[in-house]
Amino acid sequence: MHYTFDVGKEADRIIAEIEHRVFYTFYRAGAVLGISGGIDSSVVAALAVRALGRDNVLGLQMPERDSSPLTADLSTLIAKHLDIITIEEDITAMLAASPCYTMRDKAIQQIIPEYSELYKCKVVNSSLLGEEQGNVFSIVVLSPDGKETRAVLPAEVLRTIVAATNNKQRVRKLLEYFYADKHHYVVMGTPNRLEYELGFFVKNGDGAADMKPIAHLYKRQVYEMAKYLGIPDIIQTTPSTTDTYSLEQTQEEFYFAMPLLKLDQCLYGKNNGLPVAEIAGSTGLTEGQVQVVFNDIDQKKILTEYQRLNPVMIGDM
Repeated sequence: MHYTFDVGKEADRIIAEIEHRVFYTFYRAGAVLGISGGIDSSVVAALAVRALGRDNVLGLQMPERDSSPLTADLSTLIAKHLDIITIEEDITAMLAASPCYTMRDKAIQQIIPEYSELYKCKVVNSSLLGEEQGNVFSIVVLSPDGKETRAVLPAEVLRTIVAATNNKQRVRKLLEYFYADKHHYVVMGTPNRLEYELGFFVKNGDGAADMKPIAHLYKRQVYEMAKYLGIPDIIQTTPSTTDTYSLEQTQEEFYFAMPLLKLDQCLYGKNNGLPVAEIAGSTGLTEGQVQVVFNDIDQKKILTEYQRLNPVMIGDM
């Protein structure tokens, strides 16, 4: 299975589109985006710099108390590499004033009563390719003395934890739009196609943007784009994380429930009507496993369609 593309030609097309849309559709002076040091936001920032000029791109670093130190290091690295202006806004106080940390902790305490803010935590999904076949969510907590506890999350508790932590994405977006309004900029979104199609974003959080320059690119294509744009190697090789919980957590653990690039290949194959046998041969999965992945893709698309919908208007305009 081969889904590489003419990366130089596509980069030029995206750059030209960004320039035209920002200056002549939105009539704005530049762009702002949150930079995490991840592959996706780094690629979008690099494309925006080529389209708009480094002086017209603002990178926001928005750490909070659960953020990984690696996020600060990598976001600083890409900002210096691109030579863009950055602003750091620590959002811990804003989140503490919202139903984020407190509501999350109360929900966890329903399952693990001894849990406190001295503990670390993350939410994990079971493997799509294992016996449980994915979408069985558990909470993992680490006590101050290093004891790890894991427990399956009832649906209501899971929803509460996710609702509380979604505030992290929404507060960050609030700041992005503040700076966009202040500088007469647009807000750039950073989802890739795997995230967008399967709903791995927060509605009116990281899902909100004026432009989404790489939402049509599969994850493997984003890596090709990063290489073409000269993104630092450490960013290209660091696993994609959520940076939402205090324990280290990959996107595979939390949501996708299988190796990211194998899922990316399955999504491409499914979207393009490739035979299951061909996809299995390319990914190293069995045909049965590919079908399990296809079923999960269908389920995720259905369950997250709400997130991709525009507001419904009742009546004629």
